[in-house]
Amino acid sequence: MASHNKNPAQQRRRAFIGATSGHLIEWYDYGVYGFLAVYIGQAFFVSEDPTTSLLSSFAAFALSFFIRPLGGLFFGPLADKIGRRRTLITVLMLMSGSTFCIGLLPTYHTIGIAAPILLILIRCVQGFSAGGEIGTITSFISEYAGPGRRGFSTCWLMVTAVLGLVLGGVVANGMTWLMGAELMQELGWRIPFLVAGPMGLVSMYIRLKLEDSPEFLALQKAGETSKAPLREVWQWKRSITLVFFIITLHSSIFYLVLTFASTYMSRILKFDSGVTLLFVFIASVSAAFVMPFGGIFTDRYGRKPFLLVVGGLATLAMFWFFKSAPGATPTSFFLPLMAVAILFGLYASSTYATMSELLPTRVRSTGIAIAYNIPVAVFGGSAPFISTWLIQQTGDITSPWYFYIGTGVVSLIALLMLRKEDFVGGDATIQNSNNYKVANKKDTIPV
Repeated sequence: MASHNKNPAQQRRRAFIGATSGHLIEWYDYGVYGFLAVYIGQAFFVSEDPTTSLLSSFAAFALSFFIRPLGGLFFGPLADKIGRRRTLITVLMLMSGSTFCIGLLPTYHTIGIAAPILLILIRCVQGFSAGGEIGTITSFISEYAGPGRRGFSTCWLMVTAVLGLVLGGVVANGMTWLMGAELMQELGWRIPFLVAGPMGLVSMYIRLKLEDSPEFLALQKAGETSKAPLREVWQWKRSITLVFFIITLHSSIFYLVLTFASTYMSRILKFDSGVTLLFVFIASVSAAFVMPFGGIFTDRYGRKPFLLVVGGLATLAMFWFFKSAPGATPTSFFLPLMAVAILFGLYASSTYATMSELLPTRVRSTGIAIAYNIPVAVFGGSAPFISTWLIQQTGDITSPWYFYIGTGVVSLIALLMLRKEDFVGGDATIQNSNNYKVANKKDTIPV
């Protein structure tokens, strides 16, 4: 429990650092699978056709995303009932433990069909954990930040998610570059998963030191926490629907930049593994770098106009990305990749703040868990599988653009429907309206 005699700014800073460092480890754990999909496919989904093995590996990747909504349905209401902190500790234990177990799994050649079954079960545990993480940690950070700083504060969740995936990518691709594909296939792919054990213990220690958010503690003290958040949240159907569709583009472009681009460049465009590693690293770090600027801008000028402009440009950039692929060289492909990466960073900078402001504190974690996890499952986790399948079916390496443009158009329509009165949690454009009590300026110190 938070101590009232502590410096509020110091409490916010500590909560922010503690939560985001744990979030980084979570995303390393979850993302490293995508970077090692080629080796996992050959180790667990044995086939004479390498593309079939890769598709099976990506199908297991996608399946874990379809478990995410179940994790959200379990952990989201739990966070609204018992608190954000305890829920964050539980999901971290599940994620780190399951990732470590993947590194210990025997392969198809050792135990046959039991190997892919065990892999899929463990991926489902990872998905269950990730589904509980996002609604809880977004609520936790946005409630510590207070109105007027939510864009800047919550954007750091996206920064740490990207950096966690970058860490996974650097470890996986770096090891491939150093060890070579043969040794990597034989043994090396296990190491990035085994690293999750000690990393998880460190982040667990950090999260144990956290205190719950002031907004939740105030609700708890007043006896006003929701007794049935899963039932109560449906009073906010419009908000849930808007979040669902706004997150559609966020999901697809996130996994395009951070997962599928790596496979696309190495397997489809036949770029050298060193070039692929460098390009994904530069693109990801660039996306993370621009996020705080987007968050600050929307805190000052509002979410809707910014997200509409950036979302439109991001949709066009994804079209350019795929249309520039035929005959591409690393030099010619760098600009389209960077355009997608930077626009992804700007769009994702403010989606978490938007989510948190469309839902009230009582059911915020539950609402985000439902509205975020389903589009991430349908349009994010399945993006590498759908992209690979489209290329296989059409024989056209540009064909994934149909899917990505569709996700962009859906999000733009939702953003156009967004109204000022939808922001019950204090978007910058309506902070002085009657339906949200603005905190004292002293209470909105950036974390």
